[in-house]
Amino acid sequence: MKRYAYYLSCINEAMTKEVDRSLELWQNDLGVEFVRMHESVCCGGSNLDYVSPKHFALVNGRNIALAEKLGLDLVTSCNTCLLTIRSAKKKLDESPALRDEVNGILHKEGLEYKGTSEVRHLLWVLIEDVGLDLIREKVKVPLSNYRIAPFYGCHILRPSTLLGKDNPLEPSSLDQLIEALGGKTIPYEHKNKCCGFHTLLVAEDESLDVAAEALGEAIDAKADFIVTPCPLCHTVLDGYQSKALKKANIKDSIPVFHLSEMVGLALGYTPRQLGIKRHIVT
Repeated sequence: MKRYAYYLSCINEAMTKEVDRSLELWQNDLGVEFVRMHESVCCGGSNLDYVSPKHFALVNGRNIALAEKLGLDLVTSCNTCLLTIRSAKKKLDESPALRDEVNGILHKEGLEYKGTSEVRHLLWVLIEDVGLDLIREKVKVPLSNYRIAPFYGCHILRPSTLLGKDNPLEPSSLDQLIEALGGKTIPYEHKNKCCGFHTLLVAEDESLDVAAEALGEAIDAKADFIVTPCPLCHTVLDGYQSKALKKANIKDSIPVFHLSEMVGLALGYTPRQLGIKRHIVT
């Protein structure tokens, strides 16, 4: 049994509870255990570093230190949490002075940032640790009847100097997982584009235009559903889908699944068990 320190992202705790619900169902089937870090705090998204770099380093150094205390790598199912925490780790690893300052505060609660735990995405764990061969063996309900549009999202691909697992221009990891689960991937231009989430509150029209382009292309390619490894991308592509498609005058819709739900379906769990009924578009 491979064990990981599972970072509880804000979006999953509040809006996309089905991500963790489905993950809990199938983790043992694939020989992994995600130990929830209930003492972790918000990573600050893509904003805290600009407002207060020291607090950014502190809260994420603490998150990593909690994983290090368990002797485990930190794993997240949110792309933005991935980029944010890896960014903080890079700053702490490259600056002894910053690391000492952060540890001076962390020591008050018996924690220390050492830099020994890796920060990884759930998708990477499935590909690298569980392995596609084992996943193929465990499939009970192959997704062979489905044409699936993978939507990677920005923060698992870019910047490649910090993430480095996929070619940001031609990513393949999610495609490989879909195929291992028996599904058929469709090639489409927007699979590695932005979903528009991070501009939604300040430039809604532009955000909806971006989302509609991805949704419309997947619909035109006759995909049965979109799958994404990011709950923020899911929030836009599912929750704001009706608004985006209406604005683009597209008279159709397409379901959007979380990565953990797609895996659960292939492992034999029902849509009800996986929480898919929580989606806006089903």
